[in-house]
Amino acid sequence: MTNYSYISHLECPKCSEKYEENNVQQLCKCGSPLLVRYDLKKVKENVSREDISNRTNSLWRYHELLPVQKEENVVTLGEGMTPLEKLPSLGAEYGLQHLYMKDEGIIPTGSFKTRGASVGISKAKELGVQQLAMPTNGNAGAAWALYAAKAKIKATIVMPLDAPKITRKEVCVAGGDLHLINGLISDAGKVVASLVQNHGVYDASTLKEPYRIEGKKTMGYEIVEQFGWKVPDVILYPTGGGVGIIGIYKALLELQQLGWIEEGKLPRLVAVQAEGCAPIVEAWKKGDKESTFFENSTTSAFGINVPKALGDFLVLESLYATDGCAIAISEEDLLQAQKQVATFEGNFICPEGAATFAAARILREQGWIQENEHVVCLNTGAGIKYPETVEIENVDILQPGQEILNG
Repeated sequence: MTNYSYISHLECPKCSEKYEENNVQQLCKCGSPLLVRYDLKKVKENVSREDISNRTNSLWRYHELLPVQKEENVVTLGEGMTPLEKLPSLGAEYGLQHLYMKDEGIIPTGSFKTRGASVGISKAKELGVQQLAMPTNGNAGAAWALYAAKAKIKATIVMPLDAPKITRKEVCVAGGDLHLINGLISDAGKVVASLVQNHGVYDASTLKEPYRIEGKKTMGYEIVEQFGWKVPDVILYPTGGGVGIIGIYKALLELQQLGWIEEGKLPRLVAVQAEGCAPIVEAWKKGDKESTFFENSTTSAFGINVPKALGDFLVLESLYATDGCAIAISEEDLLQAQKQVATFEGNFICPEGAATFAAARILREQGWIQENEHVVCLNTGAGIKYPETVEIENVDILQPGQEILNG
């Protein structure tokens, strides 16, 4: 009988210090996030791609490569295996023969943050955590509050005052302990850090616990499996804290080591940011290994308004290692792309996801992406969670019995 998980240990990507996974761990003593490592040799001996393909359509189909040791600790709402759809009309508009969208809006809680919440909360439950706290721009807090409710864990969530209202309501309806701060996510992070230090609460901040990234990496597994265990040429990802792009890169490396994808070229990863908050782009342009704090950041793509990411060095490493790039998108371009995806393909996507489509168009125009390449844009959430990004214009108000003049 195979193990439910082949987790081995936790490891620091900076100083290579190793930690046990069966105790609560936060950051490495050097201050770096920790990454989960698995006994991939045993996974290879006991699990095949065919085994995976015959399982239930949730991210837990990859459970041997996830950190939860006992199935009874899994907290799930059926998340995962979101659609990977070809977009021929928009592709023709952009000059791309093979444009795809991985749609994370079609998932419990309405955003990709669900993946990190499912795996992170499951491991927290296994470790006996009673209360967690996290700063959030909205969607992550909503997801973690809802999954924490199912796991009977108290969730204290701190988000900026101007975070999307729906995400506040998700926290409240789940019975979460919600606090709003008149500032940015970095300010919320300081409040959470104080709570963690003074009261011993489990810190669920981005990359301050090692397991959120494991949920996010399953996007990478799914993309490859949905392409028939082949890799696309380019994957574009909206990048704030960067956990998604770090996770996808980690997944690709694990799949290579397992021999489930061919050795050699990986997809070129693209970190997409908004012009109003582009620390990764600025660092990539200079060839730096870390970013600097982006002052006075602002964007309607709220989820990527992160002026300094703890895992910035891991994001940049994934770009350099895959011959990828980082690109900043204007507010005008991302909102135009949001409308284009809806009018050409019928998908109402979030502004963060829309930024990746604007990036695909620009990179195609620049010749960085070729016409015949397979290109995947990540839509990280449902557009209906961001109603304020769409203006209703030129709409007639009819009186009862009044006819519409056609034309």
